[in-house]
Amino acid sequence: MAGFMTTNTDHLIRSNIWSPNLKEVFLAELYANQWMNWITDFPDGDTLNIPSIGQMEAQDFAEGEAVRYTAMDTGNFTFTIDKYLASATYVTQKMRQDSYVMNQVERLFVPKQDRAIKAIIEADILALAPNAQTAANSNTINGAKHRIVGSGLNERIALEDFEKMKYALQMANVPLTSLIAVVHPSVEYELTTLPNFVNMSNNIHWEGVVATGLTTGMRFIKNIFGWDVYVSQFIKTNTASEAIDGVTAAAGVNNLFFSGSPEASPFIGSIRQAPQVQSEFNKDLQREEYVTTCRYGMKLFRPEAVGVVVTDTDQVYA
Repeated sequence: MAGFMTTNTDHLIRSNIWSPNLKEVFLAELYANQWMNWITDFPDGDTLNIPSIGQMEAQDFAEGEAVRYTAMDTGNFTFTIDKYLASATYVTQKMRQDSYVMNQVERLFVPKQDRAIKAIIEADILALAPNAQTAANSNTINGAKHRIVGSGLNERIALEDFEKMKYALQMANVPLTSLIAVVHPSVEYELTTLPNFVNMSNNIHWEGVVATGLTTGMRFIKNIFGWDVYVSQFIKTNTASEAIDGVTAAAGVNNLFFSGSPEASPFIGSIRQAPQVQSEFNKDLQREEYVTTCRYGMKLFRPEAVGVVVTDTDQVYA
């Protein structure tokens, strides 16, 4: 006489159960957009010209002599709408009919396409200064270096680098208000493990940083020498080693230091077409197609208002 056992009725047991829930990956914060000077009075065409002027000269003058007349230096800054992005996918009618989670997945198409485009814009913004600067060069302006390798051990960040970047902005007459530093996670690690942070003897105003960590979400809970420090994984990574003033960063990332005040914003851009979604059913291929497109342009507007500290990332586990 036989009964029901797992050994003789395995065809009544589901060997795999599929959950109705979907697991999504964690996403890095996007926030560089707030530091862009987005131009809105750019109605047509793809190239914008912005005239620039310098300062007037002054000379010694003596009675009876002719005054010397001089003109201001002038220039023309241009940037182009040259970025055209698209994110697209589709779902077939048969897949809609046969998949039990397709409704959930399809609802994510548009927000995930929008996110994919905005992530590229984020990386583009943070790469403007490194791309505009000359690699393996200190990019000196008014006698101050705007591109250096980290002064710490093995090309790591050092506290003095914050002051070096402030000095570079000062020498360029950049307003020292709303100072922003955007650094790689390896830099945050280095800062939290510096002896000065642990000891606290010389830096009482950082009290509490070690206990809670330097970041809460995307922003430091304290600033360093006047710099509000943000952490980003979208910082541009060098594809080759770089030597500046005889110091070489082998696995370098480009940490940014700039003024976030509106009048000194180093970045300029224009969005000709914000992310726009289009969808339609393709009757020939029997599928619903989703396309999100975006068109924009951006450029480094004030090279004197930004500095870069190149640091190695391979020292976290060294």
